[in-house]
Amino acid sequence: MQFHRATLAALAATAFLTFFAAEGSGANAEISKTQVAQTIALTDETVPEAPTPDTPVAFVSQEVVQPTTQVASERPFEASAGSLTELVSAMPASGTLSREMECLAGAIYFESRGEPLAGQLAVGQVIINRSESGVFPSDYCGVVYQRAQFSFIRGGTMPRIDRGSAAWKRASAIARIAHEGLWDSQAGDSLYFHARYVKPSWSRTKIARATIDSHIFYR
Repeated sequence: MQFHRATLAALAATAFLTFFAAEGSGANAEISKTQVAQTIALTDETVPEAPTPDTPVAFVSQEVVQPTTQVASERPFEASAGSLTELVSAMPASGTLSREMECLAGAIYFESRGEPLAGQLAVGQVIINRSESGVFPSDYCGVVYQRAQFSFIRGGTMPRIDRGSAAWKRASAIARIAHEGLWDSQAGDSLYFHARYVKPSWSRTKIARATIDSHIFYR
């Protein structure tokens, strides 16, 4: 009888320990699942844009290619030109000019095609300055065709241009250089000019900025 009771007690203790072990195993399993879930969640976290020194560095599996800044000049002829003469020579063929550029190049051609390049650039600069002044017409053609301003305009028209000549090619190149501001002109902010062999009355009220060959430029 005592043996039977001892046996029953041993069996009960074994059952209790088995149950306890099972419960313990289940708890550990839940902890493991939680740890796995946390590990997965941490893997999917977004790395801050500006991590602090203590923030772990995130690595990517593929190479990140950053766009490089274009250092080279878009106008290699401009970067390499050591003089206005070199710049004019290096300018690409202009092709068909817009009406505005035709007006600018035409004024340079008729007013100064016999002048040195600096003088031609100065004439172009005056036309550009006028178009930006708020006092004269706001476009090149308006400036060039304004009544009683340029003597080569007759009856509201521009004379025929010899487009195959070297003079026209230079005038076209100078027009583009002036328009794009590729070379500083001695004329600066001038709005007026006249030939040196004349002395118009208005010149007494203006400030002379430069004298280039046969033209004087004023503000």
